[in-house]
Amino acid sequence: MTLRLAFMGTPDFAVPALAELIAQGHDIAAVYSQPPRPSGRGMETTPGPVHKFAQTAGLDVRTPLSLKSPDEQAAFAALGLDAAVVVAYGLLLPKAILDAPRLGCFNLHGSLLPRWRGAAPIQRAVIAGDAQTGVMVMHMDEGLDTGPVLMAERVTIGRKSSGELADQLSRLGADLMVRALGGLERGQVSEQKQSEDGVTYAKKILKDEARIDWTKSAAEIDCLIRGLTPAPGAFTEVKGERLKILLAEPVPGNGAPGAVIGDDLTIACGSGALRLLKVQRAGGKAMAADDLLKGFALPPGTQFS
Repeated sequence: MTLRLAFMGTPDFAVPALAELIAQGHDIAAVYSQPPRPSGRGMETTPGPVHKFAQTAGLDVRTPLSLKSPDEQAAFAALGLDAAVVVAYGLLLPKAILDAPRLGCFNLHGSLLPRWRGAAPIQRAVIAGDAQTGVMVMHMDEGLDTGPVLMAERVTIGRKSSGELADQLSRLGADLMVRALGGLERGQVSEQKQSEDGVTYAKKILKDEARIDWTKSAAEIDCLIRGLTPAPGAFTEVKGERLKILLAEPVPGNGAPGAVIGDDLTIACGSGALRLLKVQRAGGKAMAADDLLKGFALPPGTQFS
């Protein structure tokens, strides 16, 4: 059955869900997205991925700075919605917004709630070394990702980066949202209250967290690197230069933490070692570690800070 929807999202992660809702024939009354912001080296004001996609699809795009004003809330209510779909929108929804659609507002969240409520659930799951994560459709309430869950899908993290995991979850979540809305409208899906046990919060990634501490174990550092790839990227410093580490693998080895212990750019950690595979010099492009060594000598004994 066709539903009249508002879609509320901003980054790449949200685009597949919007595309799938359109493909299924739902009536997208309006798309809400974060306002265009300066980005890139030229700091040009650029619409976000959802904004761009929605414009290409000929949809009405709205970019309010806040949804707290009576005028914005009245404009939202006037859409006469069956439901609102929220995917990484970036603004809190006041009660007046949550209550406006006939069925409610439904969020696609990239974790297995109640674990990793908040801003950076995919990155936090990888950094923490979780074996599994997933994506859930949640009926939103006034709390921070506290609403009841309609449907969920689980995935194994393995050695995926947060970027690879986000791509997988965004595609899986797009299909999940369509199924959840269909089941809800037909009365074939029930909402399950979240457990009060196992609650954790996925705080926004801070810049200081991206600096590699070589006294930690190789497994911990590997999780940090994968969790921060592609952005903001875990980094270290060597020979007075900042170096982002985009891909590495734990290997046997020992030595002073941060010391190069092999010709293949293996670095000793607090326990074990990491072989660097993909790196990026400041202002440069990502490259294989072997290519870095061709023009930037880092022989055994070189110390990473």
